[in-house]
Amino acid sequence: MQAESSLRKVALVTGAAQRIGAAIACHLHAAGYDLALHYRHSQAAAQSLRDQLNVTRADSAHLLQGDLAQAETPERIVAETLTHFGRLDALVNNASTFFDAPLETTTAGQWDALFAINARAPFLLCQAAAPALRESGGAIVNLTDLHAARPRPDILVYAASKAALEALTRGMATTLGPQVRVNAVAPGAVLWPEGEGDRAERQAMLARTPLARTGTALEIAEAVRWLLMDAGFVTGQILRVDGGRDARWV
Repeated sequence: MQAESSLRKVALVTGAAQRIGAAIACHLHAAGYDLALHYRHSQAAAQSLRDQLNVTRADSAHLLQGDLAQAETPERIVAETLTHFGRLDALVNNASTFFDAPLETTTAGQWDALFAINARAPFLLCQAAAPALRESGGAIVNLTDLHAARPRPDILVYAASKAALEALTRGMATTLGPQVRVNAVAPGAVLWPEGEGDRAERQAMLARTPLARTGTALEIAEAVRWLLMDAGFVTGQILRVDGGRDARWV
């Protein structure tokens, strides 16, 4: 089994226990990847996902727990992935933190919390994973946000942290090429953050979206899969999967 599994590609997905992260993990697993599944607090959901994937294909999913706000965690979970699987072919920086962060009330601690997870951790993960990804000719996909390019006043610092990740995406593409491709997916409205906005506000936003609907987690997962597996001449790009919302922003 070990010899067989060593031939399969391996992806490390952060924030993989729930929501979009779990959809990405399941979609990549179905496409043939073995998975290192990172989670922070959602242990029960992570264990359930691991068990589900291992029933489908034995020994194909492994859990990694860690707080990415701690500077030592990224290097540790990359090392654990390599110890367990012996290789790394893809890194998906999905883990994110979100809360309102307007100019008037955001504290230095809140700034640091947003940037630690949304920008610093992906950078440190890419830094730690780079040697293995160069060896395998792998790829990186970062999950950013439509608001990185169109910041709302109430989430100003969150948007800035995602804009930093988009800048890192482009910079790492030039740094790690030609061996490693680096791209990002910027979702629009897919899964609403808990407690964000009211129904009327959401309907007004959808009315300004050319496709007039929310996206699905599977559509984001497919964009990630395509960038990892099929987009061989694509690097340094931000793929906006937003139903055309960015094209018609008002």
